[in-house]
Amino acid sequence: MNRRFNRTQRNYIIIGLCAILVIMGVGYAAFSSQLKISGTSNIDSTWDVQITDIQSSVVSGSPTNQIEPTHDKLSATFYTKLYKPNDTMKYDITVSNLGSLDAKLDRINVPENESTAISYEVTGIKEGDLLKSNETALLTVIVKYNNVTEQPSQDELNINFNITLEYSQAPNGYVPPVTGPTIGGQEVELVESGDGLYEDSYEAGRYIYRGTNPNNYIEFNDELWRIVAKETDGTYKIIRNEVLENRAFDEANHRSTENNTYCKVPRLGCGVYAAVDGTFSSPSGLQSGTVTEDSSIKIYLNEDYYTNNINKTAKEQIIEHSFNIGAVEVLASGDSMEKNIAGEKMYTWTGDVGLINVSDILRASTNPLCTSASGSLLTRQYDACNSNYLLDRASNENLLYWTINAYAEVESNFYNTWLATASSSSTIVAGAGSINSYAPRPVVFLKAETTLSGEGTASNPYTIV
Repeated sequence: MNRRFNRTQRNYIIIGLCAILVIMGVGYAAFSSQLKISGTSNIDSTWDVQITDIQSSVVSGSPTNQIEPTHDKLSATFYTKLYKPNDTMKYDITVSNLGSLDAKLDRINVPENESTAISYEVTGIKEGDLLKSNETALLTVIVKYNNVTEQPSQDELNINFNITLEYSQAPNGYVPPVTGPTIGGQEVELVESGDGLYEDSYEAGRYIYRGTNPNNYIEFNDELWRIVAKETDGTYKIIRNEVLENRAFDEANHRSTENNTYCKVPRLGCGVYAAVDGTFSSPSGLQSGTVTEDSSIKIYLNEDYYTNNINKTAKEQIIEHSFNIGAVEVLASGDSMEKNIAGEKMYTWTGDVGLINVSDILRASTNPLCTSASGSLLTRQYDACNSNYLLDRASNENLLYWTINAYAEVESNFYNTWLATASSSSTIVAGAGSINSYAPRPVVFLKAETTLSGEGTASNPYTIV
C-alpha cells in the first residue's frame, strides 16, 4: 500500500556548529555539527531522500576530528578541532534520493557568521537543484580558523548556527534554473563569447573576466579597480583601473651582482620581482642565478604604497597571497599559453601587493589569435591580444605598465621584464627593469569570504559589504 505524504509536512537538513573554544593564545577551536534530512511529497509514491555518506579531509594546517564523522539515514555528525590560525577542514556529505520521486531543493538557509575568528562556507547544493530518483548530491562544509593576529574574545569562539535545506517533490518536467559561479555571493552567468565571465580554460575551478569592457568594476580603496579572476581558493584577484606614476621596475644598481648572480649588469636592473630561495632559472634553464634581494618596485608597493596609499578598511579586505613570479620565455617555435603559465608558476612570492601576470593579460583577450606570449612578438601581429580590458588605455593616451614576470629568451636578457602596452597597438613587450618610463599597476587579492553588492558596471561597480 502506497503512503500519501501531507503537502504541509516539511522536514530539514540541519547543521549546527557549536562549542568553539580557544584556550590561551595557542589552544584549539572545536566544532560540532549535525545534519538531519527528510522531505515532502503530494502524490502516492515512494519518498526516500537521506544522507548516505560523510567524508572529512584536511584542507590546510593540522586540524583533527575529535570524533570520526558518523551518519545514519537522517543525520550526520562531525566534531572538529582547529588548533591554530589557517587550520581548515572540509566535510563532504552525500545526499541520496533512494525513492522513486524526483526531489527539488526549495530553500536553503545559511545564517550570518558573526565571528571574526572562525569562518564557515557551505557549497555544493543550491536552491532549485533537482535531485532525481537514484541520484546523489554533495553538500560541502568548510570550517576555518581565520588568520587572526590577536586572541579572539570568547564570544567569537562560540558559534551556534543551523543550516536548513527544505526538499519537496519535483513537478513533472521540472528543469532546474541555470546558474553560474558566484562573485561575492552574487550568481554571475558564464559566457562563451563576447565580454563577460568565463571558465578559465587552463586552470579548472578558476573564473576570469575577458573582453573589451566586461562588468568587473569594483570599488576598492575608494577607487575603481577591476576583478581579474576568482581563484581556485575562492579569493578575488583585482587590479587598479588606473596606473600609478611611472617608476622603474628595478632601479639602476639597486641589486649588485655580489648577492644576485642572475642580475648580470646592475645598471640595467633585474627582471625578477622578489628574492627567491636557491637559484632563479628561466624555463629552459639557459639563464639562472641567485636572486637574494627584492626589486625596487616590490619594496615600493609593499612599503610606501601599501602604508600610505591603501586605507585601513581596504587593508582589512585584502589577504596576503601567493603571486607567480617565474619567467615567461620567448620561444621561436612550440610556444603555448600552457608553457607561459608553467613558467610563471616556477617561482612564487607571498605578500600584499604585486603586479599582473603575463598570462592574465593574454587570457583576458577574446581575440582567437592571442595564444601565447611569443605569438604577437614574433609574428608582429601587435593587435593579436586586443579586445582586452587590461589593454584598454582608459584615460591614458599611452598605456605602459609592468607585469610581475621576468622576460627570458635564448640570449641573456636577464634585466628585462614583460610589460603591457596600448597605444597604436595592444600587446605585451619587454623592457629593461631600470627604465622609469613605465608604470606600476597594483594587484591585490580580496578574501574569499568577500560579499559584494552592485552590478559591476563603471557607473554601478561592485562594492564590498
